[in-house]
Amino acid sequence: MGMGVEFLKGHGTENDFVVLPDPDGVLDLTEARVRALCDRRRGLGADGVLRVVRPDMGPWFMDYRNADGSIVEMCGNGVRVFARYLVEAGLVPTGEFEIGTRAGRRQVVAHEDGTVTVDMGPARVTGASTASVRGAAFTGFAVDVGNPHLACVTDTPVAELDLDDAPGHDPAVFPRGVNVEFVNVLGDGALRMRVHERGVGETRSCGTGTVAAVAAWLHGTGQRTGKATVDVLGGQLSVVVEEETATLTGPAVLLARGELDQSWWDSLT
Repeated sequence: MGMGVEFLKGHGTENDFVVLPDPDGVLDLTEARVRALCDRRRGLGADGVLRVVRPDMGPWFMDYRNADGSIVEMCGNGVRVFARYLVEAGLVPTGEFEIGTRAGRRQVVAHEDGTVTVDMGPARVTGASTASVRGAAFTGFAVDVGNPHLACVTDTPVAELDLDDAPGHDPAVFPRGVNVEFVNVLGDGALRMRVHERGVGETRSCGTGTVAAVAAWLHGTGQRTGKATVDVLGGQLSVVVEEETATLTGPAVLLARGELDQSWWDSLT
């Protein structure tokens, strides 16, 4: 490597990230730099940036930023890419280890095949509510996965839904907005999902959204625990819902590495 800023590019079910190794915590990751990095024309292009920091105490810490520069607590797809980087860089051995996030420590298991399992914490079904798409109503369950979801299991093929605009929801139930999942049951333990993320729009994949989808499907069939595969636009994820927590397993791909030009980096303040 030369004198530029080292980066890697990766994705988890086509949710893509720029990884910035910064073990000594020297990078000044400003909002302008995050926005430029994630811009698909003037930067590398990504949904977010994962800065790899080594705190004095505790596990490697995932400093995660959305493409707009905002700081986010947790990202299910991002954690898998982060974990894959730690293993590939030789910073942790393959197997089970902890990652620090703003939502607390997360247990992960990096598998030999490149997939990663993440402990996502509990998925709590808190009641029923309704989403609307172009005048059509869809009933679903409100699910708290550390962030708010409304997961609607429906017979309407999700491929036919127009999710260009945010689905309507009840602001009394979701005062801070909501991520809305539309879910088809393909078979026993096999779901298909599309998701509209609050403040983002439709995305290729949403880790917490798949957990919410499986929790809602189980709740609707009278089950408290269980597992399912979930097909999303960007691939397939596997979810296991237990009494006290849920786990998410899926691919994590590192596809490129290189360095950012130091003068380009310095020009962004």
